[in-house]
Amino acid sequence: MAIDFQLTEPQKALQAGARAFAAEVLRKVAPTIAPIARPEDRFYATRPFYAAMAEAGYIKALLPASIGGTALGTLDFALASEELAAADVNVPSALLGTGLGLHAVLHHGTEAQKQRFLPDFIEDGSRLAALAFTEVTGGANYDHPDPSVGVQTFARREGDEWVINGAKHYTTNGTGWDGKGAHLYSVICRTDPALPPQESLAVIMVPGSAPGIEIVGLLDTVGHRATVSPRIHFHNVRVPAANLVGQPGDGIAMLEGAFSWTAALIGAACVGVMRAAFDIALKFARSDKRSGTVPVIEHQNVGFMLADIKMRIEAARYLTWKACHQLDLTQGRSRELAIITKVHCSELCVQAVYDCMRVVGVDAYTDLYPLGGLMQDALCFPLYDGGNMGVRRRQLHALLRSPDYDAMASAEARG
Repeated sequence: MAIDFQLTEPQKALQAGARAFAAEVLRKVAPTIAPIARPEDRFYATRPFYAAMAEAGYIKALLPASIGGTALGTLDFALASEELAAADVNVPSALLGTGLGLHAVLHHGTEAQKQRFLPDFIEDGSRLAALAFTEVTGGANYDHPDPSVGVQTFARREGDEWVINGAKHYTTNGTGWDGKGAHLYSVICRTDPALPPQESLAVIMVPGSAPGIEIVGLLDTVGHRATVSPRIHFHNVRVPAANLVGQPGDGIAMLEGAFSWTAALIGAACVGVMRAAFDIALKFARSDKRSGTVPVIEHQNVGFMLADIKMRIEAARYLTWKACHQLDLTQGRSRELAIITKVHCSELCVQAVYDCMRVVGVDAYTDLYPLGGLMQDALCFPLYDGGNMGVRRRQLHALLRSPDYDAMASAEARG
């Protein structure tokens, strides 16, 4: 049997639908947010676009059929994500943020928890979920075995309730659409300050309406200009004991699973951004003579550079497909390729966009072309969602150090 990269008819329809949605809807995001100064107002301005995405079925794609969702696999989600990100990274990032906020319940929650927390997002697809993960001191050492460091957001048990105290930032979607909070948070905390995260790290679902949640500020980012990054404090936030997903100590595995899912999908977003930059550079090279006699694509140095960029795009796409397929095949257990995809594609994206700017020249550094904005967006990819240096390479290093590591397992599609 041959390895077949041919998309199925439903996958082709999904891809075409996402491409049309991106062209008709998401292309309008950039001019909408361009004149808006405050980061939260840029985010709020994307609400109609997010609602349109929900109407088109992209929120239901995250959710199981048992509650009315369509439960797209990771590979299918990647096909759509590439098309969406080629037009805009902001609104798809909000979708990814909701997926992160719901991931623990979707994959580790009891049936009762799924019925409690998920139908709200079917009823109103514009509602937002958020993962409250990153501590204000950083998230790289969330799993450090020394209980005196790492996650310092704590939940103490009082009767039938958890009482949560702590501070988080980079909580994508955390403001909600009105500055009052997301509809639902997954709060990463520890249940005992004396125990290491291997025994105490937990995921607790917290409704945005719970008293004690305070949005204390926002970080304004260089790229992803309409992706909101608030700092949030939890002051004696009380939720039912039943809001704990799994058991204390399960949080590490849940986070690894969630961030493997996003790692693979970030590969697709990187391909989308590279594609957008390449299209701009190719159009320029075919049409602009730079005061010469022929379009600049006729010059070998430009042609070779465009060829290199195109090779990177194709290689990144198929690595992403392989990683997503591997996650689907192993139900999220095999994570090596997902991590490799995040590191490789994100760093490749920065280089590819920069090379597209080199094709265009100094005009690429002005508002004559959108390449400068694409570079700002690309620079985020290696830094966020587990930075490539502080988190992702460390994850790969840990795999390589494991005595039972099998270097061919991912290549041979084994879990």
